[in-house]
Amino acid sequence: MTDARAQLMPVLDAGGPQLAALLEQTEARLREVAGGHGQALATHAEGTLAAGGKRLRPILVFLCADAKKEELVAAAAAVELLHMATLVHDDVLDGAILRRGRPTVFAEGGRLAATATGDLLFSRAFAELALAGSSEAVHALSVASSALARGELMQRADAWSGDVSPERYLERCRLKTASLFEASCRLGALSGGRPALADSLGRFGERIGVAFQMFDDVLDVAGPTERTGKPRGADLLDGTVTLPLILARELDPQLRGLQVGDRDAAAALCDRIASTGALAEARRRALTHVAEAKALLAGIGVPNTLRISLDLVAESVVERYA
Repeated sequence: MTDARAQLMPVLDAGGPQLAALLEQTEARLREVAGGHGQALATHAEGTLAAGGKRLRPILVFLCADAKKEELVAAAAAVELLHMATLVHDDVLDGAILRRGRPTVFAEGGRLAATATGDLLFSRAFAELALAGSSEAVHALSVASSALARGELMQRADAWSGDVSPERYLERCRLKTASLFEASCRLGALSGGRPALADSLGRFGERIGVAFQMFDDVLDVAGPTERTGKPRGADLLDGTVTLPLILARELDPQLRGLQVGDRDAAAALCDRIASTGALAEARRRALTHVAEAKALLAGIGVPNTLRISLDLVAESVVERYA
């Protein structure tokens, strides 16, 4: 089991054999999709799958459902395929050579192969959902995919900018990361017999998604490569302005406008950010979003078993940083 999946063991234990079986069915379906459209694309798509990950978004689909129906596997596969597509395309835009400790499609096959692989995964996401999803479910995934694109454009527009506010950063997190967490929770509720809770569970997913991205940005500064699967300061190296840098600039104005051109310079910038104390404040703000997500669950009267499972998901997001 990967370290990433191990962080979710309390969630998996709470879900029991039924959740494990659904996740295995989802993995099988993802393999079928990856291998079903020609050998060239299959090689790269299967490599992306093999990089693993927590499958947190499919887990949210299953947890937010009441009736554990076969249709949920299609919804879970759809959100993971869309997520994988964005990662492959992000690696093209960033020129990234590592993803979860493995060479990216971009590194192994080049820009054209990576772009085509991401396009395949994106198209198959909607094809999967169309097999069993309602029009509301397809709409939810479409809204998320549009938000992802808007968030990526915002991130590119903000590259190296010295004027990114915490509020703009949070909006980017909501679009680029939290939108798919929200869609995962919505799809589970819509496809699994809890349509009345779709909005509330979606709001939970959004808050958890924002916290997830905030912790990820802290890890980019503080986490070793063997844990994060990418070089330290990789986001800073491509100009992505994250919350730790935004907060550090307030404490050390000399960081404003500073750009880095290689990995050594990125690591040095990480050390300067850490020396300001900004990481502790960024972590505190992420924990606030986790607390809001938990409070939301308590306020909407979800079944106790669901609340416990989603609370464990929230804790796993925190554990990812610890």
